[in-house]
Amino acid sequence: MAFAEHEVLIRRDAMAVYLYLLDATNLPLWREGVRSVKLLQGPAEAKGAVYRQMVAGRSGLSIPADLEITQARPGAEIEFRVLSGPANRSGGYYLSTEEAGTRVRFAVEAQAEGRFAFLDRLGLLNKMVQRSVRAEVAQLERLKDVLELQPAV
Repeated sequence: MAFAEHEVLIRRDAMAVYLYLLDATNLPLWREGVRSVKLLQGPAEAKGAVYRQMVAGRSGLSIPADLEITQARPGAEIEFRVLSGPANRSGGYYLSTEEAGTRVRFAVEAQAEGRFAFLDRLGLLNKMVQRSVRAEVAQLERLKDVLELQPAV
């Protein structure tokens, strides 16, 4: 099991940040490797929504990684789990209001499964997955840039 988290302070109000994050179709705008996202089932931008992300695979081809929103508390938290893809991932965005803006913590937990399980015996799997989740949460810096460059509404 691998875990990583990263925090940033975004100079935007909590509801603006929350609504941007809740709309999973925004992921390709700030998450490297996410090529496209579309709603598969459920209510858009709400708990229970399932989105199909097409992500860059190792061979350069796009692979599906379906994402479900498991928790949504307006202005405060969004949790998700990945239903398909190369690793079993879950995580969330946790928002808190500060004088200068909104503090966002992005946390991800991942466990590789399937054909990669043999790497566990060699001790390589956890290092590989840990490096991957660290890089994933660090992309929160890109979200900060994207949101702060947009005109405030």
